[in-house]
Amino acid sequence: MTANSEIIIAGHVCLDLIPEFPADTNPNLTKPGKLLTIGRVHYSTGGVVSNVGIALHKLGLTPRLIGKVGNDLFGRTIIEYFQSFDAALSQNIIVSGKDSTSYTIVVNPPGRDRTYWHHPGCNDSFGADDIGLPDLYGARLFHFGYPPIMKRMYNNDGAELVEIFRKVKKAGLITSLDMASIDPNSPAEKADWNKILEALLPYVDIFLPSLDEILYMTKAQSLDQLSGTSSTINEQILNTISSNLIKRGAAIVGLKLGSDGFYLRTTLDQWRLASFIQNAASWAGRELLSPCFMVKEMGTTGSGDCTIAGFLAAFLNGLSPSQAINSAVGAGACSIEALDATTGIPD
Repeated sequence: MTANSEIIIAGHVCLDLIPEFPADTNPNLTKPGKLLTIGRVHYSTGGVVSNVGIALHKLGLTPRLIGKVGNDLFGRTIIEYFQSFDAALSQNIIVSGKDSTSYTIVVNPPGRDRTYWHHPGCNDSFGADDIGLPDLYGARLFHFGYPPIMKRMYNNDGAELVEIFRKVKKAGLITSLDMASIDPNSPAEKADWNKILEALLPYVDIFLPSLDEILYMTKAQSLDQLSGTSSTINEQILNTISSNLIKRGAAIVGLKLGSDGFYLRTTLDQWRLASFIQNAASWAGRELLSPCFMVKEMGTTGSGDCTIAGFLAAFLNGLSPSQAINSAVGAGACSIEALDATTGIPD
């Protein structure tokens, strides 16, 4: 156990395989019987445990990583990758003898949005029993990510996920939560996410989904419908969505907006904020938006996770809300200057 860890990153972990595609790649990547010549494959660890955890490590924090891998080649590769940064990063990774390691093939040809081919593996068996009280010892903040692609986290109306957050709050830690896109053809589509959020958000201090994810989960109107004639982000959309999430219990809501930046909304309730922030008055009733920095884009895989890492690093270092959202988009910008999630994050 890394006793001096100030932040725990738990949840989904996998191995990302990212093939290089030449600039003139034929857009029809799935034509039967066709041999497509591509470049070398880059690999890195993926998922919230890796992306947020390594980004925080590079930003100067001491994260404790809790995830599950299989006793196989991909699992050993993930552990060795973590150890290449710091041997302590792999200490709390669970090795399962029953399940295979999760992996994702990231298909990201030039000029097209990326597509993920994902095998959930061990992530589907991760549950509340995989996080014990000794795992929480000495930490200030607990961040969990990607429950929509972890079967036990959304089954039974999210009972396992709620139990994790109830346990963590009882232990006195600040809690933070991120989501993930839901495959319309997956079992997660059938989960009642509104019901899950109603039970979960009272235990969540900081909620950091993307706007698209939360619109889909709450069955809200599409972004185009909400904004009238275009997908332009506007204050009314963000205000409505964030107000709803705060009413359900979250104290701080950060919405990732892709190329439109990062939006922050906080509760007016200073007593709620004072339960986990010393300078609660400076965080109460804030509504801020930071646009993205302009950079040369190499790949967007993991950029949302690095945005979260930038925000949480600033938060734990006592920065102001405006500094925290600029830190968020700054880390996200660094991330997309490299093909994988964390290579572009400066030390």
